[in-house]
Amino acid sequence: MSRSVKKEALLEVAEGLFYKHGFRGVGLKQIINEANVATMTLYNHFESKDNLVEEVLKQREARYWSYLDSYVEMDSDSPFILAVEAHCRWLKEQSYQGDMFLRAIEDYAGTDNEIESIARGHKAKLLQYFQRLAQKKGKDNKREIAYQLTLLLEGTTSMTTLIGAEKATEHSIAMARTIVRHTS
Repeated sequence: MSRSVKKEALLEVAEGLFYKHGFRGVGLKQIINEANVATMTLYNHFESKDNLVEEVLKQREARYWSYLDSYVEMDSDSPFILAVEAHCRWLKEQSYQGDMFLRAIEDYAGTDNEIESIARGHKAKLLQYFQRLAQKKGKDNKREIAYQLTLLLEGTTSMTTLIGAEKATEHSIAMARTIVRHTS
């Protein structure tokens, strides 16, 4: 295995384990064993478990934005609905057991580290994303729209674990249509 392949294997295994068991519930030994790499391989790529968590979150965030961007057509009549639909698809495919960024905030709250900063930054970027979208669509109330849609997506993410992705998606899209209709 090449150096970059081993690093990708470590990131993939770590993300899966962190997602399934939480950040605190997974040790480096388990990651090393499941990635089938030597201990030194992990430390050649990551200084610490925290550094590995940071990279996992950054990689997941990059995938999320790439995923969202691939579905949202800025020139469409309703990019807001497309964004909500894309987020809901992401939940079904990638985040059906809860939100990894919220878990990171919970697990690392108050520790004044990069992990919490990355996770909180992801949430702030969602708000900024909707503000930019509203601005491009010429909306006067872009801040209000951004807050409403961000809260909608965060609620949808939370409810997915309770009522399932299908039901959460159904309700979320209906609510998004109401928001867009009332902010036109």
